[in-house]
Amino acid sequence: MTYRGTVSGGVIVPEQGAALPEGTEVRIEVVEQSASTLGQRLMKLAGAAQGLPKDMARNHDHYLHGQPKK
Repeated sequence: MTYRGTVSGGVIVPEQGAALPEGTEVRIEVVEQSASTLGQRLMKLAGAAQGLPKDMARNHDHYLHGQPKK
């Protein structure tokens, strides 16, 4: 059985309707909530590639798929 809840004042408060008997042993799993956008997450990779040709952005189809250079 799974219940959801939030932390309020340092105490875990289960969702409404979750009535657990006193002394019930529980396991807590923290669910990460990312407030960052896809763009923000991708920016962490910006500049990570090294040794690429100077015209990689313009001619990526050439380097990846063998298309003629632009």
